[in-house]
Amino acid sequence: MKDRLQQLKKEFAEIVDHVVDRETLEELKTQFLGRKGKLNGLMKEMANLADEERKLVGAVANEVKEAIEAAFGEAECRVSKASMASSAAKEWIDVTEPALHTRPRGTLHPVTRVQQDLEELFTSMGFMVLDGPELESDFYNFTALNIPPSHPARDMQDTFYVDGRPDTVMRTQTSPVQIRGMRAYGVPLRLIAPGRVFRNEATDVRHEHTFHQLEGLVVDKGISMAHMKAVLEVVAQHLYGQDTKIRLRPKFYPFVEPGVNGEVTCYLCKGQGCRLCKHSGWLEIFGAGMVHPNVLKEGGVDPDVYSGFAFGFGLTRLVMLKYGIDDIRHLESGDLRFLKQF
Repeated sequence: MKDRLQQLKKEFAEIVDHVVDRETLEELKTQFLGRKGKLNGLMKEMANLADEERKLVGAVANEVKEAIEAAFGEAECRVSKASMASSAAKEWIDVTEPALHTRPRGTLHPVTRVQQDLEELFTSMGFMVLDGPELESDFYNFTALNIPPSHPARDMQDTFYVDGRPDTVMRTQTSPVQIRGMRAYGVPLRLIAPGRVFRNEATDVRHEHTFHQLEGLVVDKGISMAHMKAVLEVVAQHLYGQDTKIRLRPKFYPFVEPGVNGEVTCYLCKGQGCRLCKHSGWLEIFGAGMVHPNVLKEGGVDPDVYSGFAFGFGLTRLVMLKYGIDDIRHLESGDLRFLKQF
């Protein structure tokens, strides 16, 4: 009987070492340790033994049972670890692999691209970037900028006024930020003010009720037209190349004196004349001038001590020139077929 018990333990040990799944392991446990299993079958035969021999065989039977249970426990742990490792291998994801983009990626609007490019340029020259309200007071939009009540820009045909608030307009320019900047930060001052502006006009391929501008202002002691020309040359060469030249021609703006119209050599024909520049060799891209004394006063600056220059770029026009866009209305259309090109 004792030999049969030892043989049973050896048999279990040989079989259990080759078990690789939990189902087979459970079947093996039932086969050897179940109520109708092999070990219980042998232990029932012990009833036929003499008392003294039954005690000795019973001790061996308990030892064999404990050994089988211990071997089962070790096998159960081994099978469990192997199962977890197999599952982990199947479910493993390489997090360094590129993601699958099930949705189309967005891109920056072309106006945003050009605006950010110019912001980086001006901040590298010591300018701060300021913003102002798009719903502006008549004072900041017109009066503080030396635009008299009789000026045609104040007409409802050109400006969006707010119903019930005759002193409030949708700003027609970003120039009001110049006044706000001088009042908030004092002098000396260098700022740019990019943003949306609004005009009450019929839309066509060259005109839109909503477009973007970038204004600039420099105020300090001894500022002259030479400083203005130097800054604008840097901007023009940044936009169109180091060989670009600028041309300043007199033009009236109520908030500057003297005022100039700024042109650059056509980047397409290098000043030789082409369809883009209407065969003139020049492209108009900005207006500028020395800040009018009345504007400095409205900003809280003494014009007898300080002087300054201001300039304004039509961001929308710069975008159209850069990307060869022939209809301004595309830029505010929200048409993804157009915007996805950039």
